[in-house]
Amino acid sequence: MSPSTDRSTVDVTDAATQRSPQGVQIPRGPVAEPRRRSGGGRGFPSALRGGGRVAGLDGLRTVAVVLVIVYHVKPDLVPGGSVGVDVFFTLSGFVITRLLIAEYARTGGIRLRSFYKRRWLRLGPAMLTMCAVTALLSLALPLPLFDGAWKAAALAAVSVVNLVRASESGPYSDLTAPLSHTWSLGVEEQFYLAWPILLLLLLRHTTARRALAWVAALCVLPLLWRLALWDPTAAHRIYNGPDTRADQLLIGALLAVVLARLRADDPRLALLGRWAGRLCWPALALLALVAWQIPIAGASAWNPAWYTAGFMVAAILTATVVATLDLLPESWPSRLLSIGALAWAGRNLSYGMYLWHYPVIRLLSDLGVPDDQLLPMGMVGTVGAALASYALVERPLLRRG
Repeated sequence: MSPSTDRSTVDVTDAATQRSPQGVQIPRGPVAEPRRRSGGGRGFPSALRGGGRVAGLDGLRTVAVVLVIVYHVKPDLVPGGSVGVDVFFTLSGFVITRLLIAEYARTGGIRLRSFYKRRWLRLGPAMLTMCAVTALLSLALPLPLFDGAWKAAALAAVSVVNLVRASESGPYSDLTAPLSHTWSLGVEEQFYLAWPILLLLLLRHTTARRALAWVAALCVLPLLWRLALWDPTAAHRIYNGPDTRADQLLIGALLAVVLARLRADDPRLALLGRWAGRLCWPALALLALVAWQIPIAGASAWNPAWYTAGFMVAAILTATVVATLDLLPESWPSRLLSIGALAWAGRNLSYGMYLWHYPVIRLLSDLGVPDDQLLPMGMVGTVGAALASYALVERPLLRRG
């Protein structure tokens, strides 16, 4: 979700819950009515679980976007910091699918037009604003790093930067450089276009159990495709392709389907929560190790292990963390990532921070900010731009929508 997750899509916990001995939230009262226990919710008895936010997921989003910003300013500090994008992909797949499954369980369908409208209101205006400002800087001021940036802005506005980058076998051209970070937003937008339709077809033409099996099978296809494609000259194709990165979003989607399929009193749900809690800290440690020690982008970092299986491993580690945050709100990872400032920033600013950090950093570099001050000043400028985007563009349009 890049951090592009719809704020409404993370409303997946219930304020009126009780906890099992393992700490997994289980609904009580009207939510746990006998009809659901016997297979209600059109095969997804837990799809409607929840009405409150999962603050830990918001906090995870903040950590991921800060990691990406640090990587873009000081890559030597976190050479694998782009793993924050992998985290966003899996988190986005989870929350979007949770929303779609809940609608299907409630109504027996998915209103695609309404879904796309919500996605547009959440993502489109802020993106177009950033692109417009970048194009104006390119045309109005003699800034070397914004030379020709209007072309990159045009590509970013229609979410095809990733497709352009995927077609370049050698070094990336200057065409997308001013807004190259929007490649990940392109991957997510293309997923958002295709996934609701595919999911609706699965839900309408097969059983919930078979739909789960189909989603699991789909998760494997991008890995097999990367193995078939791998060659150093195909690194850009694999890194930027919506098909070659789809498993990271689909693994998040798979987790959402699994949790929706398991009843609140199903012992397998308690077992899943228990093992997720045990593995959460090791998963976070491994993701941190990747960020700290394993270069991912750049010709010297085209590691065949990472560019084939590594993307899936990162998604599985992230899914472990997401499961813990969703099922075990009293666990220590949940408590730490639910700290007020982290959660608020992830909920309201993470998308804006991701959108604006790249042009802000390039602008500061053009204005002569010293390297040792670029990170703190860039962070301040990024937060300021994100706050302006939230207050003037995102929030008013979401309220109106």
